[in-house]
Formats: sequence, C-alpha cells, structure tokens
Amino acid sequence: MFGRRAGLHAAEYAKSLKGTLTVDVGQVEGAAREVLAAFESTGNENPYTIHADLQECMQSLVGIIRNAGELRKALDEIAVLKQRLGRVRVGGGRDFNPAWHLALDLYSMLSVSEAVTLGALERKESRGGHTRDDYPLADDHFGKVNVVIRRKGGAFSFAQEPLPEMPDDLKELLKERT
Repeated sequence: MFGRRAGLHAAEYAKSLKGTLTVDVGQVEGAAREVLAAFESTGNENPYTIHADLQECMQSLVGIIRNAGELRKALDEIAVLKQRLGRVRVGGGRDFNPAWHLALDLYSMLSVSEAVTLGALERKESRGGHTRDDYPLADDHFGKVNVVIRRKGGAFSFAQEPLPEMPDDLKELLKERT
C-alpha cells in the first residue's frame, strides 16, 4: 500500500517541475571518483572482513536486548570500522564485482548502524522490538513522539517531535485491511 502512495506522489512531484534541469559536471565527476576510489586505494582492508565485523558488532551489542554500555561500545566499534572503510581496496574490474559492490554499500551500512545505535541509546525505555534491560519499562513520553535522527556535515543530531496525526487516506487504507 505504501509503494503505490510513494509512486503517485513521486509522479505528481515530477509533473510539477518547471523548466530544464541542469547537471553539475563537477558533481558527477566527483561522484565517479568516489565510487571508483576502492580500485585505486593503497589500503589493505577487505570489504568482506569489515562487513563481517559490522555484523558481529550489531548482533552482539545492538541485538534484541540492549543496554547503554553495550550501545556505547558498539558506537566505538562502528567508529573504528568507518576508519577502516577508508582503507578498503578491491581488485578486478567493474563488471560483476561483488567486492566492489559491497565496498560501496558499506558506507550506508555503517551510517545506518550508527543511526540505529544512537537512536537505541536515546530511547530510554522498552517498547515493541526495542528492549533495554537498563530501562525495562515503557515510557509514555516515547509513545507520543518520534525520535528523529538527522545527519548534517557527517554528524547525527536528535530531535523528539510529536507524532503527526495519521492522514485520512491512510486511516481509510488501514480501516479497509481490518
């Protein structure tokens, strides 16, 4: 149901654009250099090793039952993995190169892992799939807000924003499903 909504709104937005869109060649060239950097790197880090280490970190420290000490340790480990990512080197060519694809995906994986961990640390309660053994009870406050994480200039910031009212069209969709 959400894919259809997203598609309709994307089409509506695209139709509303006026004029000719321009492309900044410098940005395109910079992006190309960035995605190809792992081929030119003098580092010795293997993307598969970093990926495995990230999986181990998240599973052991940011799992089903969480606590502040383990979440902080996970953030320290993620910071080290981000440094290691800068030393990733891949071989081979650009055609069907899973190591290169993983190297490209690792930046996003590390970003999401950091955001999830920071969000879990910020929520000092247990609710649904988020369980903190150092905060075993639900906090009514967190039931009324979204913990919003934004990234600007490479740093994450938090805000607690009131839950928005559910749009009427979404209420209708959910009513149809029940």
